[in-house]
Amino acid sequence: MFARFASLALASLTLASAVSVAPIAARAEPSGKGTQAETLWDATGQRDWAAACKDWDDWDKPGPPFRIYGNTYYVGTCGIAAILIAGDKGNILIDSGTRPGADVVAANIVKLGFRLKDVKLLLTSHEHFDHVGGMAELQRRTGARLLTSVAAKPVMESGEASPDDPQTGMHEPFEAAKVDGIVEDGKAVRLGSLTITPLATPGHTPGALSWQWQSCVGGKCTTLVFADSLSAISSDDYRFSDHPEYVRAFRDGLSRVASIDCGILLTPHPSASKMRERFAKGTPFGAPSCEAYAKSAAERLDKRLAKEAAK
Repeated sequence: MFARFASLALASLTLASAVSVAPIAARAEPSGKGTQAETLWDATGQRDWAAACKDWDDWDKPGPPFRIYGNTYYVGTCGIAAILIAGDKGNILIDSGTRPGADVVAANIVKLGFRLKDVKLLLTSHEHFDHVGGMAELQRRTGARLLTSVAAKPVMESGEASPDDPQTGMHEPFEAAKVDGIVEDGKAVRLGSLTITPLATPGHTPGALSWQWQSCVGGKCTTLVFADSLSAISSDDYRFSDHPEYVRAFRDGLSRVASIDCGILLTPHPSASKMRERFAKGTPFGAPSCEAYAKSAAERLDKRLAKEAAK
């Protein structure tokens, strides 16, 4: 099974001519305080979203869209994040939410003044219906190409969970989507002016990905990370300790998230990284860091393994 996760690094990238791979360059972090919020991020919009939503809110509950930082926007629901990154040759959308959630995502993109047809790439976090169940619908509406990991590809194309998924049998199937390309672990994807790097973070699912990119406004730049759900959740009869290679890959992903450059942390479930708490203050910055987020997930994994060993 571990070869399946390791194969992410060996997969060839199948993309249209408008998309290429390139290394991501490090840039300076912003101070991002005071009146800079008026131009760097939408403090009012963030507060409005936090007021309209609650922690661990309903997955399909509509919430107002807003600018997170620079060219990066929140277009998801109150309970499930979807991230839009705007560029000169088209836009990138990470995750769709559920099938009903995709309607909210599409409406939010339009509310921000963007055209659906300008979404050129669809990317995934992990292959569960609450995050990618609306991908097929958004493919129809945008005409965008869908890129995902090697392990997530058969799930995206069937709508059925992988037998290797710790949560197999727990979730409803979703509409199958057409996968147009496979991303390589750690190898950046470029669309015009946009550069975004996938990181293989298997654990919550076998094909889980986290994403890192940078956004700059007037020379003020920061690195954003959309870190996947790193929780060791499973069906009642699944034991992580029975799958040492999977646990090894899980830990490797946690270590990588903990060590990457990370100015703003975003997550598929907003409350998992206290996004609402930060947005309520009118800022995308603040705790937790990627290091703290990964450390907490590692501690929960250790507790899960200890519980299994005690049985």
